[in-house]
Amino acid sequence: MNKPLEIPGIAGKTVVITGAAGGQGAAETLVLLASGATVIATDIVYAAPESLLSAAEGLPGTLYYQQLDVAAESGWVNVADFAVGLGNGVQGLVNNAGIPFRGRIGEVKLEDWNRVFAINTAGPMLGIQAISPLMGPGSSIVNVGSAAALNAHYTAAYTSSKWALRGLTHVTATEFGPRGIRTNIVHPGYIETPMMAAAPAIMTDAQLALTPQERTGQPEEVAAVVAFLISDASSYVNGAEIPIDGGFTSSAGVKYMSDLIKNSQQNSK
Repeated sequence: MNKPLEIPGIAGKTVVITGAAGGQGAAETLVLLASGATVIATDIVYAAPESLLSAAEGLPGTLYYQQLDVAAESGWVNVADFAVGLGNGVQGLVNNAGIPFRGRIGEVKLEDWNRVFAINTAGPMLGIQAISPLMGPGSSIVNVGSAAALNAHYTAAYTSSKWALRGLTHVTATEFGPRGIRTNIVHPGYIETPMMAAAPAIMTDAQLALTPQERTGQPEEVAAVVAFLISDASSYVNGAEIPIDGGFTSSAGVKYMSDLIKNSQQNSK
């Protein structure tokens, strides 16, 4: 693993992050640690993975781990109590935890729909309600959305839950702005994480054909933007939505059409 980036304006902050055991969450945790933060890393697994602990060795920040089911209000109470015990308040919250569900409309069972919303949307809401009382001016909340929150992906429950998270982000940005607390949302595209490993190969091929940069993303590329939004360098960024997708949502399929036209013109010469 490459040495994590160090982002200025983070040292001394205490940051709570969900879904930190692997993928994007682990990458975000390591960038924050490299930047001098105290990180309360949380995930559904009982103990921090050895891979995370070993990667965190030698970094200037301090790592704590708390087991958390983001959909359980009692779990959030425990995390908030732990943060209070550290005595520094909380200056950052990263609502990273989420689950995919690739069922199409007409195929989704209610229990699956509710589970996706419980983790992807209710989880961030519970986190914001539990942690924001510990935050003061200059604090930052970052929600992790998805490119699926910006268009009509076929994954009905997942897509709808991430669209709902956009709404929660803007409500929170508006409500907490007067307190000096910022709330923003990032929208990762196709990022090479364990969650995406189960995606069918044809999905990867289609994604590359539609993405202007013609490659998938890495967790560290998401982590760098999340860390910027936690840092003091983003002090006037509030209510923003930032795609991290190689231009996929910006292009809106135009790249694919453009490539077809270009290839047709070249073949006709």
